[in-house]
Amino acid sequence: MRDWSLAPGDPLCLTLAADSRLSIPDYLNDHIWELVIGGGEPAALALRTTYGLRAKTMRLFLRFSEGKKTVSDPAAFDLPPTVRRFYPNFLIVDYSPLQNIDVSTEYWVPQSNAISGRVTVANKSNATRRIRLEVCSLLTPVDGQGMTSTQMQLVNVLAGQTDGLFPVLFLTGGPAHGSGPHPSLFLDLDLGPGATRQLTWTQAATDTLQASFDLARQSAARPWEAERARLELLNSSQTIDIHTGDKDWDAAFALSQTTGFGLFFPPNTHLPNPSIVSARGPDNGYSPKGDGTDYPASWNGQSSLDAYYLANVLPASQAAQDLLKNFLALQTEDGSIDGKLGLAGQRGRYLATPLLSSLAWELYEKSGDKEFLSGVFPKLLKFFWVWFSPEYDEDRDGLPQWKHILQTGFEDNPLFDAWHEWSLGVNITQVHSPALEAMLYQEAACLIKIAEQLDQNDSLTLLHEQAARLRKSIESTWQPRTGLYHYRDRATRLSLAGKVLVRQKGAGIAETKLKFEGPIRLLIEVQTESPAAKRPQIRIHEYSTKPADEVITSADYQWRNGGAVYTTQKVYSRLAKVSVRGLDEADTVVISTLDFTTEDHTLFMPLWACVPDQQRAQTIIGRALLDASRFHRPYGVPACPSLMKPEAESVSQAVHLPWNLLICEGLLKYGFRTDAARILVHNMTAVIQNLKQNRAFFARYHAEKGTGIGERNALSGLAPVGLFLKVLGVEILSSTRVRLEGENPFPWDVTIQYKGLKVIRGQKKTEVTFANGKSVVVTDTESTIVSL
Repeated sequence: MRDWSLAPGDPLCLTLAADSRLSIPDYLNDHIWELVIGGGEPAALALRTTYGLRAKTMRLFLRFSEGKKTVSDPAAFDLPPTVRRFYPNFLIVDYSPLQNIDVSTEYWVPQSNAISGRVTVANKSNATRRIRLEVCSLLTPVDGQGMTSTQMQLVNVLAGQTDGLFPVLFLTGGPAHGSGPHPSLFLDLDLGPGATRQLTWTQAATDTLQASFDLARQSAARPWEAERARLELLNSSQTIDIHTGDKDWDAAFALSQTTGFGLFFPPNTHLPNPSIVSARGPDNGYSPKGDGTDYPASWNGQSSLDAYYLANVLPASQAAQDLLKNFLALQTEDGSIDGKLGLAGQRGRYLATPLLSSLAWELYEKSGDKEFLSGVFPKLLKFFWVWFSPEYDEDRDGLPQWKHILQTGFEDNPLFDAWHEWSLGVNITQVHSPALEAMLYQEAACLIKIAEQLDQNDSLTLLHEQAARLRKSIESTWQPRTGLYHYRDRATRLSLAGKVLVRQKGAGIAETKLKFEGPIRLLIEVQTESPAAKRPQIRIHEYSTKPADEVITSADYQWRNGGAVYTTQKVYSRLAKVSVRGLDEADTVVISTLDFTTEDHTLFMPLWACVPDQQRAQTIIGRALLDASRFHRPYGVPACPSLMKPEAESVSQAVHLPWNLLICEGLLKYGFRTDAARILVHNMTAVIQNLKQNRAFFARYHAEKGTGIGERNALSGLAPVGLFLKVLGVEILSSTRVRLEGENPFPWDVTIQYKGLKVIRGQKKTEVTFANGKSVVVTDTESTIVSL
């Protein structure tokens, strides 16, 4: 295993939790810890948790004393802490708290409600040293009491209580209770020259004091060396070790894989295969209701985009295949697959984003497993055609629409989002999305490949026809002026700019007498400062002498911050008058046309799906993607840079790594490897900046500043290891098969190691060495598979 040397200032992410590959974490009561280097009161190298917000805080740290000198603050250590090994449930940190006293601390989470530490203290001086080692525990409870000194079965321990939990701290070696300012257990260690002493402590927290004590003592007695050997062997077999010319990149890739594995929970009665939460931190992991149905979005299920991105975070693992199998296992008889499947039986209640066939084909390209392919093909085909059922394709033109913003994978899209004052809140079902059509086109393309592999030729004709229809529709949204595809109205097929037509303050009748060049759809916005304001009845007349063509009642609106919004069901060639009833005098109704000039990162999906020809692809890349005034920013491709309002910055300037991944995959398909590398470098700069400054990944990153946005250590913010390998032109198919393509676009040679396989990717040649010592040198840039 690789021996790291990561100190404060290097990329770090030190979360610890039970590893589902080695234990059975408790989804409803999972205690997650973070090792914090410095800070806090007192400043210390401390483990921290809140037990999923069941405590205000719980801290565990060591304090060392010799003579009159006492130290716990790593800033005062003789040698600062250095992280040597890191896994989802295990850390090794070395340091010297006192001169010539070396300490190696191992932290291990054997199960959800226990954490253990092994401390090895070595005297490197020529004199006998008397060192006092204290294990301190500070609990600030929600209700209950902090940690206090007590005895259980004649053993000195620390115990506390918070929100129904009873934490107990146990230390081997017969410790005494400390008399210092913080609750502690201590041992005086007499160390001769070169002598070493090793001790183990355990903290356990269950729903009774006795059960916590029993668990703590049992955990301390587990065979540490055997457990460590087992977890190191497991991680080395599933992790790709990457040596670039930049150690920060190396650490970010390793930390991403570690964090990715830490997101998993084992199968249960609700999901037949392992599944994930999208973020796992000290404040997560406890369900007050006791069934998980009260969990937030990051803990209530897996999405298609999650599964697709995870395949690129953990490219050497079968983890993404497990997520795919969960989707297919819960497919309904009509072919529908729910968009978010949770470990507590949660459901998104919307159709899954159409990325599953694309994921299945990518998994097959790596494994070559036709049995897997034949097992998933009928289900994926059935799911594909659900998107063209009347529920999703109401006008039966073969071009479906999104039904819910959460399906899109971009829930803050200002065109459809209704929660922010600066968003439009357009009804998503009235819009043709190039992203949806591109995803479905790519699904059709992958299903065609699968059918051909399996000789399922009876499916091909309809798939080809549907793909052609989708491609034609996507191409019709192309706008040469912007060099990009655009949204368009479902009925009119137009992509018009927004324009205010009517502004009515208070109730009354607005005689508009407007006539349009063609039919248009209207957006009606009610602006009010009062949360309790009534939603007015509005009548829209194409002709002033005829009855209203559309009547909007209170129940029709979608509530939003600062009022309500409604998208008309009908389209209008003229607007004679608008009648407003039940509106307060201080409130305003604004009627406008839908604005389809908005640009966001999802509009690059046709590039990912290989819809445009080479010339048009170059136009998209040159005029939109790599234009610094639009999407080309220092830390990646932002979500919607055309939205300039300062209050919208956390949305408009947010870099979503899963969408950047799809864009880069599109660039690679068209041969723009250098441009894909440029975007990846921008993404990695943001990731590394946050690992150094905040010791965490973030759900999103600011395109101009690189600062983290959203939840810490979220799946969507992990470094895409698989994308890096694709851009590098190396794809690890197994420990005996490697696909090579193109040239290394990075400024340094890269060494990749996996299960005895070693690939050295130079600038002009690649050397592949297998576990048996056989070596092959490749200089060709054409796609080739090197196998044993």
